[in-house]
Amino acid sequence: MPDPNSPPPAAFRSAVRSLASVRPRPELVVRPLEAPPRLAPYSWATSVEADIGHRGDGTDDLDEPDTSGRLILLHDPDGQERWEGTFRLVCFVQARLEPGQLGDDMLPRIGWSWLTDALEHAGAGFTALGGTVTQTSSVRFGGLSGGGGGPGEGPPREDDVELRASWSPTESDGDLSRHAVAFASLVSTAAGLPPVGAVPLSRSPG
Repeated sequence: MPDPNSPPPAAFRSAVRSLASVRPRPELVVRPLEAPPRLAPYSWATSVEADIGHRGDGTDDLDEPDTSGRLILLHDPDGQERWEGTFRLVCFVQARLEPGQLGDDMLPRIGWSWLTDALEHAGAGFTALGGTVTQTSSVRFGGLSGGGGGPGEGPPREDDVELRASWSPTESDGDLSRHAVAFASLVSTAAGLPPVGAVPLSRSPG
């Protein structure tokens, strides 16, 4: 374990600066997170949230966003064999599904393509990419159900897609900004946001 009184390695500090320097589109709300302990000697984390119905100035308090994501940077100066390097990026994204998407057998492949396309389009170099895409359903009861449950009605049900993935960046200069761009693009796609400068044809506010 690193000495808590010693500053993090320069390579880690540089990588964090490059990730934090990216300013995503204004519809996304970015906040720092406390990184999970014990995953690596050094770690850093951030969250990105989006809601198609929020005002889009980047400062909304999204208590229950339609789409949320976490990006975690892990660093082990000694490297780890399964990482194939000294850095590892871990992400988790959860997005609300539209009714027409329920039961789509292609959904896992589509969800995974959101990530791979985002990395490719951002020009982010990576290796040892792996993860899962899962469709989940939940039903709310009681005071947190937000209404519903009237005569002949059941409690409201929510269906989500969850993507969990990790990969090792391959940039030799330690600049990981392209990976932050890719992650923001992944969250935007999962949220159903149109390309920057385009107007969506249709999307229910959820």
